[in-house]
Amino acid sequence: MGNEATCKARYGKQESEGKALLETSEVSFRGDFRLKIPFSGIKSAKAVDGELRLQTAEGVASFHLGSATAGKWLEKILHPKSRIEKLGVKPDAKVSLIGGFDSEFRREVGGLTKSITKDKAAADAEHIFFAADAREDFPSLSRLAKTMSGAAALWIVYPKGQKHITESDILAAGRKSGLKDVKVVGFSATHTALKFVIPLTKR
Repeated sequence: MGNEATCKARYGKQESEGKALLETSEVSFRGDFRLKIPFSGIKSAKAVDGELRLQTAEGVASFHLGSATAGKWLEKILHPKSRIEKLGVKPDAKVSLIGGFDSEFRREVGGLTKSITKDKAAADAEHIFFAADAREDFPSLSRLAKTMSGAAALWIVYPKGQKHITESDILAAGRKSGLKDVKVVGFSATHTALKFVIPLTKR
């Protein structure tokens, strides 16, 4: 997706090869040491000679990403897209919300469109957001998939870092419903959203 890179990172006296990840609101790194840098904690950011340098209150973190990637990550850090932009919801889109979503997300959707149905999928919905809190929620996915048509998107939103429901569970459930996974978005600090669509051959 362009938001993950194997690179060398330096932080203070620590230096290591590892994996850097650019998420919705933070940069993280896993190698011989670990870093998690929220955008809100970055005092300045620049790309120099293929290196992304992030100044924090604790010091400078440097990531050797290469010129193209360092430039792209810098742009995303300095001008991050809003959550609703990453989810691809356009003004006046037809949206269905199924399950429990926080008031902030409902406000974001409501600020773009008034065509919102709750607790069921509208036949002409362009985006269906389904809150999956446990595997027990999966049986309804097949019914949801059957309501979809054309390029409609089903976003399954699930909690991060839980053993009782994992990304593998979500992928298996979506594919079992006859859908294809095409995108992942950091939905919030606690949740991830996976996008599923009808395969092109079945539209």
